Amino acid sequence: MAFSFSTVSSPKTLLPSSGFLRSPPQTRLRPFSARPVPGSKPRFSHQPLSISIGLHRRQPVKMAAATGSKQLTVFDTEEELAVSLAKYTAGLSDKFTRERGAFTVVLSGGSLIKALRKLTESPYLDSVEWSKWHVFWVDERVVKKDHPDSNYKLALDGFLSKVPVPPNQIYAINDTLPPEGAADDYEARLKQLVWDHVIKVVPTSGLPCFDLMLLGMGPDGHVASLFPGHPLLKETQKWVTHITDSPKPPPERITFTFPIINASAYVAMVVTGSGKAGAVHKALSGGENTGYTDRLPVEMVELDQGEFTWFTDKAAVSMLNEKDTGL
Repeated sequence: MAFSFSTVSSPKTLLPSSGFLRSPPQTRLRPFSARPVPGSKPRFSHQPLSISIGLHRRQPVKMAAATGSKQLTVFDTEEELAVSLAKYTAGLSDKFTRERGAFTVVLSGGSLIKALRKLTESPYLDSVEWSKWHVFWVDERVVKKDHPDSNYKLALDGFLSKVPVPPNQIYAINDTLPPEGAADDYEARLKQLVWDHVIKVVPTSGLPCFDLMLLGMGPDGHVASLFPGHPLLKETQKWVTHITDSPKPPPERITFTFPIINASAYVAMVVTGSGKAGAVHKALSGGENTGYTDRLPVEMVELDQGEFTWFTDKAAVSMLNEKDTGL
């Protein structure tokens, strides 16, 4: 898909506290329309897109991409990404604890947990209201909690053991159950927390609306335990489902489905490294797809009303070029 660009520059001063430009040069994409697959809804909105590029080295690149509420932020280094991700997460924690007295956070596995390390340091260790956090997992391997493959263990060792979130507000899976039972049990617990007004609900759909999902993406474009071409990509009835044939070991897992992911208020997609550049390129370059088997799972994260932000480094966007995004 081709885009048209026009550039307007307006130099401003650098914000000392945030490291962002107040108003960096902006490249705006004119409104466009996408040709939908016959019999399906259009993938993209008809809203204008915009790109803002920092003038200074080591400053993030920010742009709106794909659907109307997506932002792409590119950092020179993973360290800078981690600093920004901590500030972003702490800001949302403050917002939701002030608004409703709770903050529901969904974690994934992989390198995401390392990227959250700045939250365990000053000033966030003392300033965040950790007692208001409720922590969930977008997917989990059906293994014991102390198993090396456990996402719970990864998060506990690298993050949760270092911050004072109340243990009864950390919702791990029941590791005594088989995959289907574990998925059903986790969904039942989510429904109880909706009933208890811990998790918000989307009035129009009745789906749970988590305040923030912190997601990662695999080199193949998978998110959660939703893999390219897998039938679970089409699951729309269950909140949480199970998989016994994961192409990535271990094979037995539970996972949130796309209706639940897409009902979120905020999603941060944290992607770093050149090994994921191909999937990032496909997700952000606007290429056409002919059906669910052609779409990467990460492309199917399309929030209903929420705000989606990519946190990436230069290596992850190294395959994007001027034709794709104007970078």
